[in-house]
Amino acid sequence: MRPAGVMRRHVAIVGNGAAAISALETFRTHDRDSRVTVASAEPCTAYSRVLLPYYLRRKVPYHHLFIRDAAFYRDFDADLLLESAVERVDVGARRLEFADGRNLPFDRLLLAPGSSPVRPPIPGLEGPEVQHLWRLDEAGRLDHLFRQGARALVIGAGFVSLQAVWAARQRGLVVTVIELAERILPTVLDDAGARILQECIVASGVDLHTNTRTEGLMRDERGTLRVSVEGLPSFAADVVIVGTGVRPNDHLLAECVEPAQRGITVDDTMQTAIDGVYAAGDVARGPVVGGGPRTVHALWPTAVEQGKIAGANLAGARATYAGSLSMNVTSMFGVTVASLGRFAAEEGDTVVLRDDLPGLRYLKIVVREGVPVGAVALGGAAAATALGFLRPFVRQRVPVADIEAVVTGEHVAGRIARGRAIGRVVPGGSGS
Repeated sequence: MRPAGVMRRHVAIVGNGAAAISALETFRTHDRDSRVTVASAEPCTAYSRVLLPYYLRRKVPYHHLFIRDAAFYRDFDADLLLESAVERVDVGARRLEFADGRNLPFDRLLLAPGSSPVRPPIPGLEGPEVQHLWRLDEAGRLDHLFRQGARALVIGAGFVSLQAVWAARQRGLVVTVIELAERILPTVLDDAGARILQECIVASGVDLHTNTRTEGLMRDERGTLRVSVEGLPSFAADVVIVGTGVRPNDHLLAECVEPAQRGITVDDTMQTAIDGVYAAGDVARGPVVGGGPRTVHALWPTAVEQGKIAGANLAGARATYAGSLSMNVTSMFGVTVASLGRFAAEEGDTVVLRDDLPGLRYLKIVVREGVPVGAVALGGAAAATALGFLRPFVRQRVPVADIEAVVTGEHVAGRIARGRAIGRVVPGGSGS
């Protein structure tokens, strides 16, 4: 029981995604007494951003996008403020300042506002046909624009962009992709893996151009969007999807953003440089597995992990985070694509390459001093399974005597055959 006259401590959570929900759930396992307020800039309860491309593909119905309902917030005794965009954190006064002029005092704070898509400086990139695929409302607008036979331009060939491309092709749209970089998915795949996926994309009927600049959009006399692209004839578009990356919503605590970096820097408790103020998810520049520079891993599992640590420490539990580990898995264009950890080889690494394992078209594993540090796999469902088996060894920095036994699952049954050849080994620094 709280002594009479003692005010309840107030914990504020900015954001309503994976990190925020994870933090709230964990916080309440330690503290059932404090007041909690969750402030969301969006008009709905928590939903899964990961499922938005599946919704566009008509694989997931709209109501299945939501991962928590109104009863959840009541059960966890949290006030949910919808359509409440936080404009500023007044650290000295310990209060949130909202865009509509309201203020909300807090004792402890978690910043988990996620990230926002970047809109490149391309002339004419505006109008109802121009959308990102990042928020629920954007997915809804794209769903209406995705008419069979419609002409779609996708600017960018990153992870989210290509999922949008696959959804558009599944819905019968004619798709052109323009990517400024020399290849697709530079942060998710190595060169060889990107080539394989690019072949699958083109085979699906997508007109894909890399190392190409989108110069601008304009409307003709009939109001149709026409796209000007460097080195190509202009063409018409009925829908434009902008997928040129995202950036953390770190402006709320700019004093904790390092020069020339993105993301709010946190320690291994997820606390910022300001006592009692934490950050988690896409906005947090935090520890990584194996040490090294702190980084932002804008991934759902990372957000959940960081949210748990932040939630525990908001309640005073003194939890620490072992570090995030990048892992991407998706299936599109008839192939499963997966990457894990650091898959670009460095001096002193060895690289294991295999193309003869069941269900795998391509497997690359980077090994340093006997310890796997990252991998890329493409193929059937076995690609995701293989990296799932490998992930604990990378996370826990465990040496592997027989990599083939690990990625095929033989080690699970205890059938690791010592001394078996592990594949073609390439000197460190190549094979990327």
